[in-house]
Parts: sequence; structure tokens; C-alpha cells
Amino acid sequence: MAAGGLGRYLARRAAEAGLTLLLTSVPVFAMVAALPGDPAQVILGDRGTPDQLRALRAYLGLDRPLPVQYAEWIARLAHGDLGHSLINDVPVAGIVGRALPLTLQVSAWAFAVVVVIAFPAGVFAATRPRSAGAAALRWYHGWALAVPVFWLGVLLSWYFGVVLRWLPPSGFVPFGDSPVGWARSLVLPGITLGLGIGSVMARVVEACLADVLSNDYVRTARAKGLPGRAVVWRHALGNALIPIVTVLGIQAGFFIGGAVITEAVFAIPGLGSTLWRSILTRDYLVTQSVILVGIAGFVVINLCTDALYGLLDPRVRYQ
Repeated sequence: MAAGGLGRYLARRAAEAGLTLLLTSVPVFAMVAALPGDPAQVILGDRGTPDQLRALRAYLGLDRPLPVQYAEWIARLAHGDLGHSLINDVPVAGIVGRALPLTLQVSAWAFAVVVVIAFPAGVFAATRPRSAGAAALRWYHGWALAVPVFWLGVLLSWYFGVVLRWLPPSGFVPFGDSPVGWARSLVLPGITLGLGIGSVMARVVEACLADVLSNDYVRTARAKGLPGRAVVWRHALGNALIPIVTVLGIQAGFFIGGAVITEAVFAIPGLGSTLWRSILTRDYLVTQSVILVGIAGFVVINLCTDALYGLLDPRVRYQ
């Protein structure tokens, strides 16, 4: 794989990503603007007079036509300015900057749970498709996919946090305060967010590996006397990784969306909780910014996935 070809490919994809963000900003702005409620009413409460409401809407810029509000928002974004919160008048960049690291930490733990589930379970089911263990794993995957995330989080919090008292039922401990407490506070959110996606990826690993195991070169490797584990993990799984990584990248992009529910259940002040509060208080700029950050994260993950292809398979060429 030529470095120049990869660089040109990633530059083109980055340009496409920028266009994607610009195009998605239109429905994001429209959907948030269509939310019922009035930020001015939220700020002033029931005691606000009609004149005070009109004056506050004018001060916040909510009385301008929507195309004008959108143009002003995009102009600020182009200069790296996310604006100020409509509710408490603090910079939106600061709100997002404090919440994003927490969501990334929860997502990293969830990603680890996905990997721990997907590869051992998928390889086992692909190499022993008719065994009782493979049948039990398929039943488990169906159960994991059927249980709603919020219900799973409540059950895990109640059982391991309240009944057994092994782990904290909610809350977040910063790493700087206590590394052990930090790890303990992220175990249950990581499992809640990663369990269902881990089952999806296990089925993907099973299907891709089963397809590769039927190829002639795998039978040749076995005929040469290579150990079964080496054939599966070194030869077969390596050639099955590209479709697995593709689906894994897509699923990883949904971590931020799943964090909305997970962080609410476990009282973690990340992007999910921030988005939920901003919707309830009709804080439009915060809501738009958090959604756009989630879309940007999804785009970046896809770019990284594309860049991994050449490392996983030297036959890949970027034209």
C-alpha cells in the first residue's frame, strides 16, 4: 500500500466527511428547532409577562427567522465557536468539553466488553457450530439483543450495586481522585452499553470466520499439520478481519447514542446526560452541539476504520 495513495484517499474522505457534517447540520438544526417548548418560558418560569418573554426571545435571537438563525450558527461553527447556553449563558464548548471525556471513557469500557465477548464467543461458535456450547451462545445472543438497554442497566445497578454491593450502583469517580474507584464506577455502565453490541459482533465474527474456514488454504494449512489454534487465530481470523472491523466501526459509532440512556441510568454527567438535560430545558445550542459532536465522532470512527484496512490486509490498495 503506497503511503501517497493512502494520504490522497484519506484527504478525499476527510473532505467528504466535512460535507457530510455540513449537510447533516441542516436536519439537526431543523429537528431541534421543532422541539416543543420555549427556552424563554423555561428561563422566566410561569411569572414571566408577555413583554418580558418577547424581550428575552429578542435578546436570545429566537425571534429571528430560522434560516437566519441557522446561518448565524454555521458561521459561528466555522470559527470554532459553539455559542453560549441559552439557559445559563456559559460557553457551550466548555459544557461539551467537560462531558465528552466522560462519554469517551464509558465508550472505551463498552468497547472492551464488546471485544471480550465477540471474539472468543464468535470463534468458538464458528469452530464448533454443532456443539451444545454454540447453541447456548446463540440463545444468549438472542437474549442480550432482546433486553432493552435501560432495563439491563437498572437490573445490573440494583443487583450488583444494591443487593450484592460489589460495585457502586451509580455515580462517577474521576481517575485522579481514585483509580480503583474510577474503574469500579465504569464497570456496570460499560457492561450495560457493550453487552448487546458484543452479541451482534459475536454473530458477525462467527459468520465471517465460518466463511473463511471453508477456503482451500485453510484446509491446506491443516493438512500440513499446523495446530488448529494457529490455523484459526493466525490464518483464518486474520483474513476475516476486514468485514469484522467494518461492522465494529459502525457499531462503535452508536456508543454515543447508547450513552444517552446508560449515563442517565448511572448518573454519569457525560454527553448523554448533557443532551437529555438540554432537551428538557430547551437549550437549543447545547442540544445541536452535542448531536453534531456525536455525528462527528461517527465520521471519525469510519475514517479510522478505512485507514485500518491497509494494515489488516496488504492487498488493499487506495486509488
